[in-house]
Amino acid sequence: MNKQRCLLVVSGPSGVGKDTVVSRLRELHPEIEFSVSATTRAPREGEKDGREYYFLQTEQFEGKIERGEMLEYTNYCGKYYGTPRSEVDKRLDAGTSVVLVIEVEGGANIKRLYPESTLIFLMPPSIEELRARLQGRGTESDEAIERRLQRAQEEMTHAPEYDFTVVNHKVDACVEEIYRILRQRQA
Repeated sequence: MNKQRCLLVVSGPSGVGKDTVVSRLRELHPEIEFSVSATTRAPREGEKDGREYYFLQTEQFEGKIERGEMLEYTNYCGKYYGTPRSEVDKRLDAGTSVVLVIEVEGGANIKRLYPESTLIFLMPPSIEELRARLQGRGTESDEAIERRLQRAQEEMTHAPEYDFTVVNHKVDACVEEIYRILRQRQA
């Protein structure tokens, strides 16, 4: 089997449930490992450095970019997000399935570097549902939510560039569809 097919990328707009879906995917299918991304945003309540993200200062993140240590990265709403190369390569070299949760811009770069990887774009059931999910977080102002919704509409235009699109109506159904796709690609 092509080891690149062990690489699964999940992207989608903010609030669509990427982290929730991937967390449940790993809970139900622990053989799939999570590649921890890096960010310069502050941790949310309950998040731990090295578990959800590597929380870095801007200077640290930019140093990793300069040294070629990031597979992909983006600056989203004034904060960096990216994937450390070492996190992915060590898992692929071991033949382990690995999932990345990354922004839309990064998906194209991953596909360029790993052409046999599986890219899935996670869509919300509707913009109204996406708005409700963002408001339900209770972490951002109405103005910030509106910016995220504008960005979400732009990001959703990139869904056709992905290998598959999955709508996140219900988490468990979404997880099983993603798992089925991954196994089918690895067969």
